[in-house]
Amino acid sequence: MERLFRSSNRGWFVFYFAILLIVAERVLAELRYSIPEEVNEGTAVGYIAKDLGLDKASLVDRRFRVVPGSREAYFEVNSDNGALQVRRKIDREEICHGSGACLMELKILVENPLEMHHVVVDIADVNDHYPSFSENEQTFEIGEQSSLGTRFQLDAARDPDAGINSIRTYTLTSNEHFDIEVIQSEEEKVPYLVLKKSLDREQKKKHEFILTAADGGKPPKSATLNISIIVLDSNDNRPAFNKEIYQIEIQENALVGTTLTTLNATDPDEGTNGEIEYSLSKTLPRKAYEVFRLDRVSGEITLENALDFEDSDTFKLDVQASDKGQPPLIGRCRVIIKIKDVNDNAPEIEVTSLSDTVSEDSKPGTVISLVSVTDKDSSVNGKVMVQIAGNVPFELKPSYKENIYSVVTKDFLDRENEQQYEITIKGTDCGEPPLSAVKILRIQISDVNDNSPQFSQNPLQFYLKENNVAGASIFSVSATDNDVSKNAAVIYNVVRQNDVTSFLNVNSDTGQISALKSFDFETLKTFQFQVVATDSGTPSLSSNVTVNVFILDQNDNAPVILYPLSSNGSAEGVEEIPRNVNAGHLVTKVRAYDADIGYNGWLLFSLQEVTDHSLFGLDRYTGQIRTLRSFTETDEAEHKLVIMVKDNGNVSLSATATVIVKLVEPKEAFAASDVKSAARDDDDDHVTFYLMITLGAVSVLFIISIIVLIAMQCSKSTDYTSKYLQEPNYDGTLCHSIQYRSGDKRYMLVGPRMSIGSTIVPGSHANTLVLPDKRRTSEEQTASPEKEEQDEV
Repeated sequence: MERLFRSSNRGWFVFYFAILLIVAERVLAELRYSIPEEVNEGTAVGYIAKDLGLDKASLVDRRFRVVPGSREAYFEVNSDNGALQVRRKIDREEICHGSGACLMELKILVENPLEMHHVVVDIADVNDHYPSFSENEQTFEIGEQSSLGTRFQLDAARDPDAGINSIRTYTLTSNEHFDIEVIQSEEEKVPYLVLKKSLDREQKKKHEFILTAADGGKPPKSATLNISIIVLDSNDNRPAFNKEIYQIEIQENALVGTTLTTLNATDPDEGTNGEIEYSLSKTLPRKAYEVFRLDRVSGEITLENALDFEDSDTFKLDVQASDKGQPPLIGRCRVIIKIKDVNDNAPEIEVTSLSDTVSEDSKPGTVISLVSVTDKDSSVNGKVMVQIAGNVPFELKPSYKENIYSVVTKDFLDRENEQQYEITIKGTDCGEPPLSAVKILRIQISDVNDNSPQFSQNPLQFYLKENNVAGASIFSVSATDNDVSKNAAVIYNVVRQNDVTSFLNVNSDTGQISALKSFDFETLKTFQFQVVATDSGTPSLSSNVTVNVFILDQNDNAPVILYPLSSNGSAEGVEEIPRNVNAGHLVTKVRAYDADIGYNGWLLFSLQEVTDHSLFGLDRYTGQIRTLRSFTETDEAEHKLVIMVKDNGNVSLSATATVIVKLVEPKEAFAASDVKSAARDDDDDHVTFYLMITLGAVSVLFIISIIVLIAMQCSKSTDYTSKYLQEPNYDGTLCHSIQYRSGDKRYMLVGPRMSIGSTIVPGSHANTLVLPDKRRTSEEQTASPEKEEQDEV
């Protein structure tokens, strides 16, 4: 097909195209093609992809298409070869009226990046219509006195085709009385029958001719009109209008029934020859008969139906005034009615959007859609001002072509603050009063991974009872991510920093932490590790939390008898005392040890079995066995005492020791003491050895605890501090007392002999006491009258 846009002036095109490249941002270029009407479907109009410089291979991916509209259904693009082709047959006369150029404007859209191209297709006329007359026959009644040269207007033929294919010639059957004369009016050729020889009614009353109208097509098409001339006696004056042309202006919103004007024609004849009737010419467009009404008697023109400036802005009415003479004479005038536009059409907003989703990391200036605005009104009534209403991070940028805009981002987006925007695009024309239209564009903001997981608290503290079940969950951690979907899916991992963390396992999905072994308070009292929470975004983001775990003591160790201890390892011993000792004499002291601490390690002594309750007494806290009275001659020489040592756990554990007390005479006692001293020295060596091992182990644990706590204190800046202090204030047994501080509270895991100032206050549990203020405790301890005997273990 012929391409018109590049055929005439290539230099002008280069200059115009350079201007387009400078101004255009998204709507790029305008191409012009020409195609005749009535071509078959699939006919190529032009290879638009090639003309626009687009890669054929990318047309499908870039969604190469015609933007839907009111006229675009006639064309489509072929994504395989990049051609613009006819979708269905085009009837130029159906689309365009008149003989002017018939132009169809198309919008061609490609994506990635978004581009819009304007294509103008000129529909060329073909000679596909025959000329036609409104009637098959036209009759004239002409008086025989008619002057030579008198003209009688004939009905003009109509041909919907334009240009050379419209009406070109009129020919009349050869005769001696009439000739044909064609006068070119503003829009058409009007044929006139011209009298060239006087008529003689006595010779011939009726003349018949054939008028042929032919167009300029090749081959030409034609139509015929039968003309009958009836010769009448003379009526020698025709009606005459006071104006040949009437000019009328009317608002398009004028009410039906409004009188436009009243025509006035006069005829000097008398009688019926001077009576006038008005009528509209039969050659007017059908629309004129529908809109206007002419009163046959008064000549008043009134509005029959509503006007629409956008449909027709001007009407030209040919009016005839005919007298009633024989033959009747006709006078003619033209009434030109101009319609004045009023602002009766609101703007129309068309939005072309690639997607309803925009990524939150889009930079300012990112194009999200194209907007075109139209208004059917003219002049200022069709001038449209477009804006985005409300406070949204989007704005309109105009294109080089009027009423074409791009919707772009003007600020950075944040899905966590706003997940969806409703962009209200408002177009208001400049008419009076102004009319407006609103188009709402809903945009979803898609998530990107810009938020790392966050723990609600850092560090975390957990308290775990010793002897936990290996493999069971001991506690859990949780982190939240403000992102969504996979960007918010959190995976948990334990940072392997020390030997303890090798026995910890975390569920990567839930954050549940389980211990692969059972912890022993006597071996490990506290440990620290870190958990890392990582999201599943790309790239992934993470954060960590420090977890401090404190092992709580359980009563899992029974008391151990340190003295008496026989050579075979059983808790049995023999004590010899003189008969003459006084009441209150210290017979012996049962010594025991419990590896637990606090109440679980607080030992109490009790007599389970004794031969004479009146002779011996047992201190329940120290384990000291003393005489209650002096011995008499009737008292037995040997007494058996069974002592039970039990702790103060919820479920008490215990051990028993047996002491045999023998009464001897004073001299024998001194001799026996010499003999026993050697054996006792040997036993004391064993006891001392065990005691040294025990104290050494306790000291090592104490030093390790101090080092760990100092390291924790140095590694963090929180107010959490903990101190492990060995409490020396006990008597009768080995025990532990551990104190630590958390925030504004001091805690102590107590031993068997608590400080006098230590009191159980609300918040204490199990083996843990909440201690009052240190200074107050010191004052209470100073004021306490209780004095405990400190024996060497």
